[in-house]
Amino acid sequence: MMRLRSICELIDGTADAAFATDSTGSIVALNRASEELFGIEAEQALGQFCHLVVKGMDECGKICSENCSIKQAAGKNHPIHHFDLKVETQHGKQWCNMSVLIAQENNSKEPYTIHILRPVDVRKRLELAVRDFLVTEVSLPEEKAAALVRTTRSGVSETELTTRERQVLKLLGTGRTSPAIAKDLHISRNTVDNHIQHILRKLNAHSRLEAVRRAELSGLI
Repeated sequence: MMRLRSICELIDGTADAAFATDSTGSIVALNRASEELFGIEAEQALGQFCHLVVKGMDECGKICSENCSIKQAAGKNHPIHHFDLKVETQHGKQWCNMSVLIAQENNSKEPYTIHILRPVDVRKRLELAVRDFLVTEVSLPEEKAAALVRTTRSGVSETELTTRERQVLKLLGTGRTSPAIAKDLHISRNTVDNHIQHILRKLNAHSRLEAVRRAELSGLI
């Protein structure tokens, strides 16, 4: 177990950009490298929700939100794989690789999360360029091309979906409508629509198409 003071000392002793959040997603510590990366002083950042500072995106669009997949995983104490994220820096949007550590204070059930960011902008842009080449010149489906060149998992891959939500999402990926999914799964259309709303919220997607694409590119389905 780690005390908040120890977490702050760990953050300050890290050369890479690093910050820590509590269980609500509020920033409780932020080091000098993060100040330089985001263009914000620690005093201004403390108490702010991290998604309002990081403003992270992936290939499909906005990924940072009040109920992001990382917060969901940390709340259940699930280990989190490092992933690439395009963040809003003082010099514009930049790809970084983010590692997330879960730390609990004494006997508290509400963990802190330590986020460490390392710039990978050139590597990520090259990866995306190769993926686009495979799609346009070799005619590979986008999700297969992404799987071939991806060097890290997406943060979306940490999203916890129920078995039924995965079934619904896979059927959405085949172009099925709500009535068709209801018939295939022997459930009501209202139940299908409820599952879809839960999927959209968990994946921070605004449409069924966006949810399917994000899930395919992250390897969720």
